[in-house]
Amino acid sequence: MQPSHITQLFDRLLEWASTSGLRVLLIAVAMFFLLTLLKRGMARFRSVYEGALPGPSQIKRARTLTHIVRDVVRIIIIAVGGMMILSEIGVDLKPLLAAAGLGGLAIGFGAQSLVKDLISGFFILLENSVRVGDVVEVAGVTGLVEEIELRTIKLRDLSGTVYVVPNGVIDKVKNMTKDYSFALFSVGVAYRENVDEVMAVLLEIAEELRRDPRFTNDVLEPMEMLGVDQFADSAVIIKCRIKTEPLKQWSIGREMNRRIKNTFDAKGIEIPFPHQTIYWGEPKKGTPPPLYVAELHQSNAASN
Repeated sequence: MQPSHITQLFDRLLEWASTSGLRVLLIAVAMFFLLTLLKRGMARFRSVYEGALPGPSQIKRARTLTHIVRDVVRIIIIAVGGMMILSEIGVDLKPLLAAAGLGGLAIGFGAQSLVKDLISGFFILLENSVRVGDVVEVAGVTGLVEEIELRTIKLRDLSGTVYVVPNGVIDKVKNMTKDYSFALFSVGVAYRENVDEVMAVLLEIAEELRRDPRFTNDVLEPMEMLGVDQFADSAVIIKCRIKTEPLKQWSIGREMNRRIKNTFDAKGIEIPFPHQTIYWGEPKKGTPPPLYVAELHQSNAASN
């Protein structure tokens, strides 16, 4: 190669380095700076979030969210920076962008349910509507939340069966253990009972339960008496509830039912079972017809 050609090549490299090369260097430095800032920002956010909401499930939730946000932003930074560098080098990006657009469209049509699951899972984690250890009802399934992933939620019901529910099919969440719970009671008593006395007895039973050392930490407030709820076919229904710690409403409810049954039996308060009153009818004017009851003779009874 002649010295003049070497000089021209060197001049061109120097010219490119002073223009496009400098811009490529600045883009690379900016990408490195943004990625470093993103890493530190996510670490800071996770530490603050974990401190505000302690607990293993919250730590796992914070890590999942920060990893998702970090990975998405990292991909965006690398993709944008890479295309800017390719453009400065002189690569025509139009065919590349067209191919990427067609590929993304095909993937989007083929993975609609997957994308829906991922987006729904992200917002479930972000909004903290469901946590590990909660008892929830989602998509017609009720159980204890054992694991929350970006795509699915795993529930275990009372019989031990595990359900895996895709996040994309969840349109509403019924959380029965969010912050606190209520043990709800619908107590039926006979129509002959004085409902005011029955309600006073229920309050006494609930207060004894609240003072019991075995349950005192599970009961948050005294019983709330809601009053006479309805007149059923064979009973007057009195409704009341007790505020409890999450997951404790069922144990408190069972113990309360046991004490109600024993106390009502001791005080002679009737808990009726369904029964019917037979009405024989009567003429428009006059008395109802007599009711005849046949009796078995002792001889017939003896022969039988």
